[in-house]
Amino acid sequence: MDKLRMMSMDNVQMNVEKIQKLFPNAVTEVLRDGKPTLAIDFDVLKQELSAELIDDKEERYQMTWPDKKKSVLLANTPISATLRPCKEESVDFDNTQNLYIEGDNLDVLKLLQETYLGKIKMIYIDPPYNTGNDFVYNDDFRVESEEWSEMSGDYDEQGNRLVQNTESNGRFHTDWLNMIYPRLKVAKDLLSDDGVIFISIDDNEQANLKKLCDEVFGSLQFVTNFIWEKGKEGGNDSSVMRSHYENILCYCKDINMADIINLDRKDISRHIREDKENNLVAGITNSQNVGELYQLINLSKQKDYTVRVPLIDGSIIEWPSYAPQKTIDKWIKEGKVFVGEKRVPYIKSYLKDELQGQKPSNIITQTYGTTKAGSIEMREFFGSREFFSYPKPSVLIKRLLSIGSKKGSMVLDFFSGSATTAHAVMQLNAEDGGNRKFIMVQLPEKCDEKSEAFTAGYGNICEIGKERIRRAGKKIKEENPLTTQDLDIGFRVLKLDSSNMKDVYYKPEDYSQGFLESLEDNIKADRTPLDLLFQVMLDLGKPLSAKIEEKDIAGKHVFIVDDNDLIACFDSDITEDVVKTIAQMQPLYAVFRDSSLSSDSVAANFDQIFATYSPNTTRKVL
Repeated sequence: MDKLRMMSMDNVQMNVEKIQKLFPNAVTEVLRDGKPTLAIDFDVLKQELSAELIDDKEERYQMTWPDKKKSVLLANTPISATLRPCKEESVDFDNTQNLYIEGDNLDVLKLLQETYLGKIKMIYIDPPYNTGNDFVYNDDFRVESEEWSEMSGDYDEQGNRLVQNTESNGRFHTDWLNMIYPRLKVAKDLLSDDGVIFISIDDNEQANLKKLCDEVFGSLQFVTNFIWEKGKEGGNDSSVMRSHYENILCYCKDINMADIINLDRKDISRHIREDKENNLVAGITNSQNVGELYQLINLSKQKDYTVRVPLIDGSIIEWPSYAPQKTIDKWIKEGKVFVGEKRVPYIKSYLKDELQGQKPSNIITQTYGTTKAGSIEMREFFGSREFFSYPKPSVLIKRLLSIGSKKGSMVLDFFSGSATTAHAVMQLNAEDGGNRKFIMVQLPEKCDEKSEAFTAGYGNICEIGKERIRRAGKKIKEENPLTTQDLDIGFRVLKLDSSNMKDVYYKPEDYSQGFLESLEDNIKADRTPLDLLFQVMLDLGKPLSAKIEEKDIAGKHVFIVDDNDLIACFDSDITEDVVKTIAQMQPLYAVFRDSSLSSDSVAANFDQIFATYSPNTTRKVL
């Protein structure tokens, strides 16, 4: 049996392996911690990629800032953390496909890489805008907690993680870029090939964010900068001008595969109105099915050709046409040519065909919500209290979802805040019958003790976000009882924590033989079997929303994930009957604790049992 890695992906080694496939001569071996490891010979790689070598001191077009190299290393460094399930704070834990994850979003993104690599269709984030009052993540773990305590607005179990980035800080833009860069770099890998990311930002960092995204995603993957009209009154947050808009940068993973041309009913109505002003003779708009909407267009709106159109009585009329005879004959066969009472021919033009490829506007008007609407929406759930200063309205995110997602898409927001994205996903699913799934990630920032949220009993932002999802889901179901019977309004709560494994699991060379003998187990004492299961699921790349069944086999507690895809038993004293029963179920993976077999005899027969009943099962231990 092989041992599980129980760490996030090593992005450096993954990238080295990609380069090795293209340029094997540029890859060599070096000793790292006494072990041979693949590494890049950059001199050779430069020769392969250019007819001319670029000197390190030569000026070139690039975006850089202090500590940028550290940000790259931070994005690529693997971690040995885990996500622990919290059933008591979840909603419909056993059946939901949605996730709410508490913890530092960079660490969470790294842990999600194995499972969700290339599987996220749409990402929306609303990161700190860096206005001088925002808190940004502090990723420098070398700084002592006491040093940050005077500056920090919040902290978690790993030490202070949020610091206020004031304009008096000499690293004002640098600190913000060092925060956002590694998170976007890791998030890019999670996007599917046809995936898209939307990033809300104001003018303080819009220019820097645009350049940074050009580097992370590629300038050719830039879609547009959506301008959201956030309110008539505007914001008085500038000493010079009142701000009436915010930016939403949009990038694709691969612009050639992007599918971001969806139109909602508001767009369709607008196009119908426009067509009435231009060549529309009659609009048939009484159908509720968008695919059945059509227009009757006069064949002679442009007189470029003369065509022959047969009538029911066998006669033929000649008529000026904007399309050639070949096209008219094709439309006649398809039943798209209609001749009126005055022997005037029309084309029945279906809206779905007319608007195929139609792009949405990059101006998002107040029709799709304002900052005031976002505040009102929060008050509807929590009363008159102001928990968030400028929450995004769900109708805005729903608009982005209609552009960037499909009915079965997975949607990620790793600056979840008030959980508007989760609300919008559930609302749009209720309206179009979709089955979008959401993954919300949020650091459990503590609420200020003087805040209305704290007074109302909410200790941190995550508690507000989870409650907002609960109340929004309930409201959506109550308002749409006939169409939301199968709507998923649940979510599994997972919390970032240190690994379930003791340090000896990762660094056995650091411990003496005497110390090893004193260890009865390599698993921390406070961890449950369900904790272990989720770390195994992360390691094996199993969806964290996978169906989990629990079963008793010969007195042992067994987890069955995704209908025998993974079977895990973390009990001790595993007998041959348990091993045989699990093998007969023929799982893809079978996982046990290290040294959990009841006797040497069972250990000796273990591989033979699987070879007999399920030779293709991959056996792992932790």
